[in-house]
This record gives sequence, C-alpha cells and structure tokens, in this order.
Amino acid sequence: MITFTINGIEVQAEKNSSILDTAKFYGIDVPTLCYHEGLSPSGICRLCIVEVTERGKTRIEASCVSPVREGIEVMTHTKRVVEDRKLLVELLLARCPSSKVLQDLAAKLGVERVRFNLRYEDCILCGLCVQMCREQMMAGAIDFVNRSTERTVSTPFSMKSEVCRSCGACMYICPACQLRCDGSEAHDAVCGGCQNIEYPCLALSNEVMCYLDPCAGCFLEKEKEV
Repeated sequence: MITFTINGIEVQAEKNSSILDTAKFYGIDVPTLCYHEGLSPSGICRLCIVEVTERGKTRIEASCVSPVREGIEVMTHTKRVVEDRKLLVELLLARCPSSKVLQDLAAKLGVERVRFNLRYEDCILCGLCVQMCREQMMAGAIDFVNRSTERTVSTPFSMKSEVCRSCGACMYICPACQLRCDGSEAHDAVCGGCQNIEYPCLALSNEVMCYLDPCAGCFLEKEKEV
C-alpha cells in the first residue's frame, strides 16, 4: 500500500492507483470531463488537476493519469487549482456554449462569464467518443485527425466507415451532444440558472476548507457577519 496525504489527511491506496481514484474513494469531489470509469484515462481536459508536492517541489498534475507515490502531498482545491479549472471551463464553453455538461460544470465551479469569443463548435476534442468506439465497441471507426487548430474527430479520409455499426455509443457519451437547458434568463454563454455559490474560504485561506457539494461557505459568511 502507498501512504500519502490528500488535503492534509493521511490516506492509503493500492500501488498503481491514480490520485483521482483515491480522492474519489475518500469522498473528495474532483471535477472531470474526459474521464470515464469504463475507459482508459487520457488527461486531455485537465479539469482534474491538483497540486502535488514531492521532495519539496510543488507542481500541477492531472490526477486521472498521475499514479500515487509514497509521501506526496496532494491538494485538490487550492485557489490556484480552482482558478485554473474555471479558466479551462471558460475555454471549453467558448468552443461549445450549447453543451449542458459544460453548463453544469460552469455552474458547479462558479463560472459567471466567458471572456473569449464564442465559436459554437460541435466538438470539444475530449476524445471520449474515440475511446468509446475503440475500447468498448471494439470498432475503431473514428479517431483524431490533423493537429493543432486543425485537429478534429473523423473517420479515415472522412469517408463512411465500413466498421461503424451505427450503434450511437459515441453520441451517448459525447458531452457536446447533450444540449443545454436555457433556463429563464440565458442571454449569453453562461446559463447561470443552476449557479453554485463561490468558495468564500478561498479568499481567507487560499484553499477550500470543506468539500461539501454544494459549497458550505454560507457558514463562513454567517460567522463574518457576527
């Protein structure tokens, strides 16, 4: 067993376990998008980032592809991590503001606006459809093609695939295919109808003090008023 700490709490995990799996096992909610329990972790979306201190050096790691190591110190909700996650969601929303999955993530993380030009794409390049087709459906009918800004998901030579069974698994798992609920006042990229409250504890200590969902920061606010 590997022994290390998450948010100051000593935990244990099997060798080769990921930091994300260990955090979830101990009830700590780390947001994810490209991660799915039935698929291999890829670390594409980076939403599961955490701060890892090892041998006195701290760095940001994607927890889904980071194995546990003896003696490391993991912080899942520091101010730096939370702000980075919010920025990532902003970028994803700018690419696909019609996605309900992204809208829910924005509400959960307290994202109130998108500061980038909206593109209204139909794909956020999370890779879930590619993995689903390859690993679960055993077809491999689609894959990433091209690089950089030209990267997209397609069949070989963008032609009808002979191995595609039209099962719909790629659409089932795609976060961009689940259209958002516009709510009562959705005039921009962020719906805001299900907005969670900010973590007021970040301003006080630079890290989240509790891990309740939704945030229990209201108790801190009441204490400040008293």
